[in-house]
Amino acid sequence: MFKGWMIEDSDGNHTVNLIDIDEADLPIGEVLIDVSYSNLNYKDALAITSKAPVVKKFPMVPGIDMAGRVLSSTNSDFLEGTRILVTGWGLGENHWGGLAQKAQVNSDWIVPLPADIDERQAMALGTAGYTAMLCVMALEENGIKPDMGEVLVTGAAGGVGSVAISLLAKLGYEVVALTGRPNETPYLKYLGASKIMARDEMSSPGKPIQKERWSGVIDVAGSHILANGCASTQYGGVVVACGMTAGLDFPATVAPFILRGVSLVGIDSVMSSTEQRVKAWYRLSQDFDFKKLETMVEDISLHQVKDKAVDIINGKVRGRVVISTSI
Repeated sequence: MFKGWMIEDSDGNHTVNLIDIDEADLPIGEVLIDVSYSNLNYKDALAITSKAPVVKKFPMVPGIDMAGRVLSSTNSDFLEGTRILVTGWGLGENHWGGLAQKAQVNSDWIVPLPADIDERQAMALGTAGYTAMLCVMALEENGIKPDMGEVLVTGAAGGVGSVAISLLAKLGYEVVALTGRPNETPYLKYLGASKIMARDEMSSPGKPIQKERWSGVIDVAGSHILANGCASTQYGGVVVACGMTAGLDFPATVAPFILRGVSLVGIDSVMSSTEQRVKAWYRLSQDFDFKKLETMVEDISLHQVKDKAVDIINGKVRGRVVISTSI
């Protein structure tokens, strides 16, 4: 038996409890994992608070990320004791996730931990850090260089935003941080933002084409913020979209794309290839400033997950929430 959070549904009535789970009840998978750390993402918070239909089948152990060591495996590539991490692939949605002390997953979902990253650091980065790295890689792959002008990062005090700012600053980009929490200005400046913008400046409907400001944008918000980001991007600039914290809608026009040649690139961190994952995690091990990590991280226990999920939904959490599974 081991401890884990379980979401259950009976005629639309959701319950979320920390319970004892029998190892025999774990879903089918080639690799049994001793989960040492997980984390709490926005998607996890939506699932735990039932604010969105994230969970596709019940009962479900939430948690889209996990890190730990292999307990047993039918795949010779993952020997007992191997340090690994798993993110995405429907964890916490279609397959039991990481908010438990054990998990069993398919071997092709697993990424070996880079030598320079431990399990806690991996979960301090997690899907948010991995997504941020994919966004930065997308800017690079589409020709955006540090000397081309400012890069805007929205949702700056959140997990993706925090890591993106730190990565961009270390790589030499000038970063403008958009946030609804002006009290986080010292934190964002420490991460490497050169300027801070109030979210209100971009959260309302704007003109379809606006003053050219950004060489690139990393957007976690969607809705009017994404539309205004596109409308104010420089000629030939790149906007990378990876979230929907402000809404799924995109109330924009084609003007930035056909008049300025702006590119809009979508980032999916859930089903991206193993090759892409290995590359991104290697880049994180090399390009992320781990000295700044502790400023981003809040450590909690499994017992605190439910309350912290509510705080995330209410916008009271900055950076990353890391969960130790030890009780």
